Amino acid sequence: MALDGIVTRALVHELTQATSARINKIHQPTEHEIIFHLRVRGQNKKLLLSANPTYPRIHYTEQTHSNPAEPPMFCMLMRKHCEGGFIERIEQVGMERIVHIVVRQRDELGDESVKVIIIELMGRHSNIILIDPASNQIIDGIHHLTPAINSYRIVMPGFQYTAPPEQHKHNPLEIDKSAFLALWDQAVTEAADGQEPTRASSWLVQHMSGISPRIAEEWAYRSNLTLLTENSDTEQAWTALESIVQQLLDHQYTPQLIEAEDGRMFFSALPLTHLQGEAKLYAEMSTCMEAFYGDKAVRDMVKQRVGDLARFLQQERNKNEKKIAKLQETLEDANAADRYRIMGELLFASLHQLKRGDSEIELMNYYDENCGMITISLDPLLSPSDNAQRYFKRYNKMKNSILVVEQQISEAKEENRYYDNLLQQLQDANIQDAQEIREELVEQGLLRDRSKRTKRKRKDNRPTVYTYTSSEGIAIHVGKNNIQNEYVTNRLAHPNDTWLHTKDIPGSHVVIRSEQFSDVTLEEAAQLAAYFSQAKHSSLVPVDYTLIRHVRKPNGSKPGFVIYERQKTLFITPDADRIAKLPLHVKQSNS
Repeated sequence: MALDGIVTRALVHELTQATSARINKIHQPTEHEIIFHLRVRGQNKKLLLSANPTYPRIHYTEQTHSNPAEPPMFCMLMRKHCEGGFIERIEQVGMERIVHIVVRQRDELGDESVKVIIIELMGRHSNIILIDPASNQIIDGIHHLTPAINSYRIVMPGFQYTAPPEQHKHNPLEIDKSAFLALWDQAVTEAADGQEPTRASSWLVQHMSGISPRIAEEWAYRSNLTLLTENSDTEQAWTALESIVQQLLDHQYTPQLIEAEDGRMFFSALPLTHLQGEAKLYAEMSTCMEAFYGDKAVRDMVKQRVGDLARFLQQERNKNEKKIAKLQETLEDANAADRYRIMGELLFASLHQLKRGDSEIELMNYYDENCGMITISLDPLLSPSDNAQRYFKRYNKMKNSILVVEQQISEAKEENRYYDNLLQQLQDANIQDAQEIREELVEQGLLRDRSKRTKRKRKDNRPTVYTYTSSEGIAIHVGKNNIQNEYVTNRLAHPNDTWLHTKDIPGSHVVIRSEQFSDVTLEEAAQLAAYFSQAKHSSLVPVDYTLIRHVRKPNGSKPGFVIYERQKTLFITPDADRIAKLPLHVKQSNS
């Protein structure tokens, strides 16, 4: 069920508790979303503003969001105008899916300034726009609309803000019985003039703002209506609508998730008695929304970014496979080089039988066990000696090419091992992990840097670090990509810490940050190494472990590649439930 005006009203009523709340921090985890860190009535809360074209919404959130190392420009601008300010009020425009958040802040000179954040929750047209209410001028929007995109309104810095086009519907909170019956009679008259009878639910959606098809179906169910006809009970229809409106006026909401019999999930701020299925009630609309959306938006974005990288890596891997196949053919041809050497030696041994102008000669092959005859082609323009030298040159050329081809095959196989490692890392990657993998590919020259502006260097050079805590309270660091692996192994770990990795299988670097620990911690670290590897669904996965002092990175090797010695091996069957029970702390180099 899409977010409608009624759910928006319930959310805005709930968010009014944020009035006078201070905006402590602002983050922009994705290109569509803003997170406000608020101090609300002695509590810390996070307010999510999302202009995601598929999942637009506004509500409190408890989820942890990964933030980019460098904040986007819109985030920087929001910080400038809103961070440190106070929310003066939050209001809904009529029954539309448009919310205004008024923020009062002191500017650089100490003077008070007021800004309005407009959140338009309209599917693919959703937007978050910051305006100066004094001039109605747009400061910026999270999504820009140019004249080429939209001829009705422009969302660009410096332009006047124009609200989305009106739908010219009636506000159900303001309509009276006579106006309702007039609309009803008009629809019935049109049907009597030969037009098809109108579905009751469609008629309500067409004429009332903020009413979704699902709520309209609930109204029709309560009214016992299917079609608008002369015989319809208008009193019952008005009473059903009046009952719904009264709940909205009194802010009597019943946030709930309903799983219909066909398996589809719906959320609503009002009871949906017409739906057969299991309903789960929530104390707050925000909690209901978070339960419905969960991490759908994040998972979709991860799927897209990881999918793009995985397709690229797989394409490069396939190219190498074809290259290796062709090189193997070349190698097989080159391995026939001895035939040219033999023919050259036979010609030198038989120079007295050759003369210039011969095109071929048949000689006894002394290198053959049966001493059979062999026919050797000659260039009639060359002398007998030069013909023999020609075969030796071919032999030397092909012999030298074997070394080159073998080196190329080795390099292609090494690249594929590198690609396999990255493909494995993408299986468990989140947005930040995928971004770090992309940065690695850019640094390796495999991908083009897509940023249009020169990137500033990170304030620090630390990637995301995943730290699990063992049953005995010891920290276990896990790298989920090569950037993280190198940081965990080469910079974070101490010489006497224990390092783990799956044996001859692409996977994560795991470090036990302690010199003393029990077998329980060692097994849990081995579980992590096996789980975050290409063999996560296998059993009895070999996991090597040794001290960090015995691990080193060869000069010129690919990111994340190390060699090690003095290792011991455990055989582990990954247990996802056991890993899920280990406490996890994610430390990110946030903006």
